[in-house]
Amino acid sequence: MLDQLSASLAATLQAARTAQDLSVNALAELSGVSRAMIGKIERGEAQPTAVLLGRLSAALGMTLSELVARAENTGDLLRRQADQPVWTDPATGYWRRAVSPAATDSPLELVEVELPPGASISYPADAYAFKRQQLLWILEGHLRFHEGSVIHDLLSGDCLQLGPPSPTTFHNPGDGPCRYLAALVKSRP
Repeated sequence: MLDQLSASLAATLQAARTAQDLSVNALAELSGVSRAMIGKIERGEAQPTAVLLGRLSAALGMTLSELVARAENTGDLLRRQADQPVWTDPATGYWRRAVSPAATDSPLELVEVELPPGASISYPADAYAFKRQQLLWILEGHLRFHEGSVIHDLLSGDCLQLGPPSPTTFHNPGDGPCRYLAALVKSRP
């Protein structure tokens, strides 16, 4: 059985797909996620990983944090820490907290992420196609960030501005958790 946020994510994903008049087949083609998996996610029969949600949200023209924010939309301009939705990847234990208030129409999103020791998450370049700018600010630990063929070893306090969309891998090579803040500026349609 899915928790409340996962069930809300499933309903939000389906609503976003139907609002764009996309069939499951069309979303599967755009995202590279199988029709069967999309169906299971939307019916609440499977909890998607961060990579799958990233691919699906990108195909729908939104960030993963925007998808989470829509699932938890309270309409408030203030989002207290206790009310910031946290989503945990069932495959890696990686979690992300949507910090930005859900009701704002701002192109800026703030997301706090914690990557467990040894964990890796990879995203294709198209997951970043709608982002105009993204910064990573390391709050704690060590992040080995692969941006295309370039590898950045980032430590606590380091801040990196990402380049043009490319395949990425976030890897924590350390013994403790790696916490970072992702600041994303989305391109306006």
